[in-house]
Amino acid sequence: MTEPTTTPFSRVKVRTGALVFCGDDVAFIRRDRPTGSHYTPPGGNVRHAEALLDALRRELDEELRLDLDDATPPELCWIQDQMVTRPGPTPPPRKIHMIFRCHITTDVKSRLAAAEYDNLPDGSQELGIIEWLDYHKAAELPLFPLIGSALTALPTPHAPTGNAWLPPITDSNYTWM
Repeated sequence: MTEPTTTPFSRVKVRTGALVFCGDDVAFIRRDRPTGSHYTPPGGNVRHAEALLDALRRELDEELRLDLDDATPPELCWIQDQMVTRPGPTPPPRKIHMIFRCHITTDVKSRLAAAEYDNLPDGSQELGIIEWLDYHKAAELPLFPLIGSALTALPTPHAPTGNAWLPPITDSNYTWM
């Protein structure tokens, strides 16, 4: 039997997330915690042997109730490497964030979830509120991963994103909430 590692970042996880646009608005999940609110694009970790787009499809269905067939084909926009220490007994993994973009109509948006619940290790659930916000304001949000500046820099929701590599997330530019 292999002993669990105690070395930070010795495990690697991949997370898919999507910027789901409806016009200039983009869907974010807001989580309110004692340390403050923070926002994330809908998405989650890729399961063992799961294809990236299958993970994205699953997560968008779980969190927004969005059938990816009702959106434009996902476009990979950004990749961000995360190596951030965090509280707790488990050493943190290194995480690779794959951020995609797709667009939906107002009709599709009207059928989507307004909230979602994450299952926590203790068996409880954490509420996430789905908020549709103007993408131009993303840099002002406590947004994770750190895509706010890149998102706000887009002249339009359909504009090319340029270099896919975003600066890494480290203890020097992020504090775990």
